[in-house]
Amino acid sequence: MGNETNPRELFDFLSYTARLRAVERHNNATPERRESVAEHSWHLAMVCWVLHTEFERESGSALDLGRMLKMCLLHDVVEIDAGDPSAWQTSRGGEEALARKARTEEAIARDRLGALPAPLGPELLALWREYEEGDTPEARLVRGVDRLNPALMRLLTGQGWADVDADTAALDRLQLPRVSVSPTLTALYEEVKEAAVSRGLLAP
Repeated sequence: MGNETNPRELFDFLSYTARLRAVERHNNATPERRESVAEHSWHLAMVCWVLHTEFERESGSALDLGRMLKMCLLHDVVEIDAGDPSAWQTSRGGEEALARKARTEEAIARDRLGALPAPLGPELLALWREYEEGDTPEARLVRGVDRLNPALMRLLTGQGWADVDADTAALDRLQLPRVSVSPTLTALYEEVKEAAVSRGLLAP
């Protein structure tokens, strides 16, 4: 009974995670409004679930779908406190911008996830760090889906890339380091890019 979690701690953490609905991303959910981080996290989980069999076929090994889904749902929880910085902004800010973002989010993860009693707190913090470090096949695939998804939404909502002044070369630089972990993700990215160019949403 020593590891039993206080119901108040669970209530407080669940209340905290509910706030992810209010954090806006830089891509649209519909032509009329921005996507919330909660919506984004849900769709990552759905995409990973749908593509899981393909990912296993490509890799030739079993992949822990449960752990992947947990990473999808958890990876952006720190943005409740940190906000959702644009991938375009941080990538163009160089190594220092990326390091500053990493330090901020690590501190929040320790405070918010690591402070929960065992076994929940250590599990959540370990999963969050697994995603951030990208050292496992599951984490690399989730990171690839995470990078593909906003491009997909910019296409589906007609938002395009004018607001970030990006062309196909810039999009390749942002996307390929992560989506190239999987032939399926790479093929889906190429479909998004070709459709965006053909619809005038992305400069060639």
